[in-house]
Amino acid sequence: MSVSDPLADMLTCIRNAQRVGKASVKMVSSKQKEAVCQVLADEGYIAGFEVERVASKAFLNVRLKYFEGRPVIEDIRRVSKPGRRIYRGKEDLPKVQGGLGIAIVSTPKGVMTDKSARRLGLGGEVICIVS
Repeated sequence: MSVSDPLADMLTCIRNAQRVGKASVKMVSSKQKEAVCQVLADEGYIAGFEVERVASKAFLNVRLKYFEGRPVIEDIRRVSKPGRRIYRGKEDLPKVQGGLGIAIVSTPKGVMTDKSARRLGLGGEVICIVS
């Protein structure tokens, strides 16, 4: 079965795995998925991730993070979708929960948080929001 939006599938895998208390989740890897995981790891939302190469396939193993038995990621949602891309300029990037959450943005300089994009004066495609 093919997936029309692999990034949304990754976010759903993370959300579902945290709801049942799994320590990690494994999925097929891509460069964009790795970039989003790197931002999540840098911001402290996940414990880390590894890319495992098996034959000609690459798999992404995401280690989930919990604090006092509760998932660190309360909400993770896809904003820009294949059928409707959402682009924002540097002034219009969303602020998630008044700055307590992050928006992950794909800019010409790479995938980064909304705060980093604002600091560099960049806009781009709003991939997802995390709180």
